[in-house]
This record gives sequence, C-alpha cells and structure tokens, in this order.
Amino acid sequence: MFERSDVVEAPSDNTLTTAQKPSKDLPLPRDFVWGAATAAYQIEGGAFQDGKGPSIWDMFSHVVPSRTSGDNGDVACDHYNRMPKDVELMESLGLDVYRFSISWSRIIPLGGRHDQVNEAGVTFYNNLIDQLAARNITPSVTLYHWDAPQALYDRYGAFLNTAEFKADFENYARLCFSRFGDRVKEWVTFNEPYVISVFGHHSGSLAPGHNRATGFDTKTEPWRVGHTIILSHTSVAQIYADEFRPTQEGCTAIVLNGHMYEPFDSNSNADKAAARRRMEFYFGWFADPIYLGQDYPAVMRAQLGSRLPKFSPDELELLRKSVSLNTFFGLNHYSTKYARALPDPPADDDITGNVEEGAINSEGEEIGPVSGMIWLRVAPEGFRKLLSWLWKRYSIPIIITENGCPCPGENNMTLEQAVDDQFRIRYLGLYLDAISQAIYTDGVLVKGYYVWSLMDNFEWSAGYSPRFGIVHTDYKTLLRTPKKSASYLKHSFRHRRERNQHHI
Repeated sequence: MFERSDVVEAPSDNTLTTAQKPSKDLPLPRDFVWGAATAAYQIEGGAFQDGKGPSIWDMFSHVVPSRTSGDNGDVACDHYNRMPKDVELMESLGLDVYRFSISWSRIIPLGGRHDQVNEAGVTFYNNLIDQLAARNITPSVTLYHWDAPQALYDRYGAFLNTAEFKADFENYARLCFSRFGDRVKEWVTFNEPYVISVFGHHSGSLAPGHNRATGFDTKTEPWRVGHTIILSHTSVAQIYADEFRPTQEGCTAIVLNGHMYEPFDSNSNADKAAARRRMEFYFGWFADPIYLGQDYPAVMRAQLGSRLPKFSPDELELLRKSVSLNTFFGLNHYSTKYARALPDPPADDDITGNVEEGAINSEGEEIGPVSGMIWLRVAPEGFRKLLSWLWKRYSIPIIITENGCPCPGENNMTLEQAVDDQFRIRYLGLYLDAISQAIYTDGVLVKGYYVWSLMDNFEWSAGYSPRFGIVHTDYKTLLRTPKKSASYLKHSFRHRRERNQHHI
C-alpha cells in the first residue's frame, strides 16, 4: 500500500481508547488462513547481485535520492542473503501463508520475451519456495509488485505500450508458472494497479515518477496504464487456466487496494453520491472489468469521456469469459476516509471523481485515531462496511492480502519500546474483529488475512522511517526481533479459530 508519506514522528494525543480495544477475540472459521506479506524490492536487497538487472525503483531511488527520503533498496533487509533464517523466523511465528513477490528483473534482467533468463535468480526463488514447503508454509506469489525492469520503460514505455507490455508480461508469467508452479498454488498478477497507475503515472511520487511537471500527459496516462494492466491480467489468467491449471491445480487473482469512503456530511445527498463515486473510481475501475466482465463504471465514462480507453468487442468477450478464472478478491486495506463533493467541474486530470478526501467530517469528528502515518487512521467499522460493499457488488471470496499500521513515533523508539507495540496490537485486533463481524453478521465470505508486513522494510517514497513490521529490523545490523504483535497474532488466530467450534 502507498499513500502520501507524512510520518508521525511522535506519539499522538489521539490514541486508541479503552473502548476501542478488541475485547472479545471474535471467532474466525476453522479453515481461515493467516500469514504475512512482503515485496521483493522492499526486503530483498541484492540489487546488483548475481546478475539482477535494474528495476524502475533502482533508477527512481538513485537518480533523485530525495524522492525516497535519501534511502533505497540496495540492501533493504538483505533477505536475498538471509532467506533461510527468515523462513525459520516465519515458522516460529506460526504463519500459514507467506505472501511475497518475484523481482521480474532478477529472473529476466532486461524483462523482455527475447531476453536471457537469469538462472541465479530462478534458483533463489526455487530455494525460497522449497524452504517454505519444508516448514509447511504456503507460498502466495505476486508476479508484479511495482518493480518493472527499467529496460521495458527505456524500450517502449512499458505500460504505455499495451501490446508490447502484455507480450512481455505473458512471457514472464509463463516462466514463473513453469519453474515454480508445481509448488505454488496461489498466484497474484499485479499488486495495487491503482497505485501503479496514479502514483506512478499521475502524481509521480512513485516510480517511474511520471507527472505533469516532468512533461507527461496526466490527463490520459493513468487510464492507459490501468487499461494495460487489466488486459495483461486477463490474458495471464487465461494462460494459466489453459496451460498450467490442469496439472498444477492452482488459482489466479489480482490484488486491489483502497479505502472505504463515508460522506463528509451524512445528510448531504451530494456527499453521499461523492462517496459512492469515489468507490467506483477506486475499486470499480479495475474490479468491474475483471470481476464482472464488463466496461468501466458509468460514472468514469461520464466524467472522463474519450480519455478513458475503450475495450474492443473481442476484449470485452475475453473479460466476460475470464471472470470465473479469478478465484478470489485480493484486498489491501488500511483505513477509511470522508468524501466531500466538490462544487466546481473536475480538472482535466482529476483522478478522484471530483471528490475531496479527508479525515474530519462536517461535524468536526475525526474518522479515527492517527497511526504512525498521517493518512492511516484506525477505523475498523469502515473496514467492515468495505467488506460488505465488495461482497454485495462482486460476490467472490475475499482474502485480505495486506493490512497493518505503523505505531506513532515508532522509528524514534528504542528497541525495547518498539517491540512493545501495543498500538499495533489494538489496531490488528479491531480489524480482525471487523472481519469476524463481516463473516458472521453480514454474510461476507472472507478466507484469509495476511498482515503487512512480516518485517520493517523500505516503504517506498517514505524510505525506512515508517515501520509496519510485526518483526523489528535494525537497519544497521539487520537483526530481526519479533514484536509483541507477532506473538499476539499467532495466539489470536489460534484462539479465534478454536472459538469457532462454539459459534453458531
């Protein structure tokens, strides 16, 4: 997940109250799985090791270091060289699932379908998957978590050339399916396409850093990128179903991120419509074509007109046929916001649906206590509402593929203070309770939960300041120290699943 990188450097007075503590450890299904998530660039390091090629994040962080607070992923958590010990750590935490991403440029350094495969990179991921299997930890593998090979942008603009990118991504996916698919049964094509499209190709706050100030067309570029992602995902899901699923018996999906939006003024029809519109610009943009097999939401067509690409009849038919190939809805969710209708017509590069977002409503009430990042407020009721909204609209099982928070001021704490992460424990407990309520009261089918993140890591443009991990990383020594939240989750999931046998 990514949002603006304002880090809360000191504990806030707006802390979680006693009433907001998880009080009941509400039950979860016996077959509910839990795990932890990471991403290649954020933890691996080894940026130039064993034949790996440069990714857009290598370039983005090195060419203008201020864009990532002077930090980069050259070493990160050094997972590339410490993987066996990290898997032992996962086993000690009791993980059912480990969600990680493959670095495209580590296994195909230049990324293209005619480029050489780097066998050293393939070996690393084979060894990781084997180590997980030896400890009975299920791998959930993401093909693309924001780190495209730089060569693809240099050659043809990557996502901005749909035909070329789709062909190269298909080749990369086939390589991963053929080399790893005998042991990997859960595949994610893209992580957070909204972020790739908007933060990479509109605000420019993430790699590759395209925005209006640097001469790029922000009126059309985000929508073109999103279109490429949808068609590439659909094609790869079909390839897996046709060529690999019959023998490997795995599944494919995409991971979408987003907030729940509540009206700024609960009595305002305009604000109610703005909240609905924001949800469609955030989730419907990708989920309607992929999970419903139909065109983009009508509100997007109405506002964007010719700037929003059109699906050809053949593409729409492929979308319709591939709906059943998406076996779950991967959801990354952290917080909730208020949505306020703007009175003036939208700007020609607006990406919100002409909506102003905020954390305070018309009554001066905050959506929830602030965490270690300004944008991330603790609002579990919004999470529950979002789960219900997605279930009613798409009727597909949901896996929470990312959820978590940094504690206020955590980066300035001593190790002893940081591992006693009571704020995070309360956040996690509240959000797990919301899942239970969504399942047993609202009838939503939620199958699993992967906390973000396994360990503190490189948080994109915010560098190493925000700490989302349930394991503390000392960036000088690279020592890993489990926080109390790690123990909390291990025991909470055991108790919640045990309690299910008493729940009617």
